[in-house]
Amino acid sequence: MALTSEHIFVNLPVKDLQVSMQFFRNLGFEFNPQFTDDNAACLIIGQNIFAMLLVEQYFKTFTKKELTDTHNTTEVILAISAASREQVDEIVNKALEGGGKPFNDPVDHGFMYNGSFQDPDGHLWEVVYMEAGEQ
Repeated sequence: MALTSEHIFVNLPVKDLQVSMQFFRNLGFEFNPQFTDDNAACLIIGQNIFAMLLVEQYFKTFTKKELTDTHNTTEVILAISAASREQVDEIVNKALEGGGKPFNDPVDHGFMYNGSFQDPDGHLWEVVYMEAGEQ
């Protein structure tokens, strides 16, 4: 039997939790207050998809490794889906207007379109639209 999981929690270190929370609120995301305090915030990405934004000092309590300097190296690229090409552009534009930085130029493969940005902590995000039947 293949291993499956019902939820995913991606843990991301952040320098300023309030700045990160406001950035993602400006994009239209919400937070689960049950798992949010001064050290962490539970960003709701989808029905069963979450990013735990952890203040760097708190994040360090979970690992013995050094943290990645996301402004100079890539740790991961997080990809989220959008309902349309227009929504891809809308989310990316809001991110850039709200303190994010450019990552890559938009890519149009015909059946798939994506845009991208860096959040205030340098984490890389892609927003992807795929036409029905291609997902």
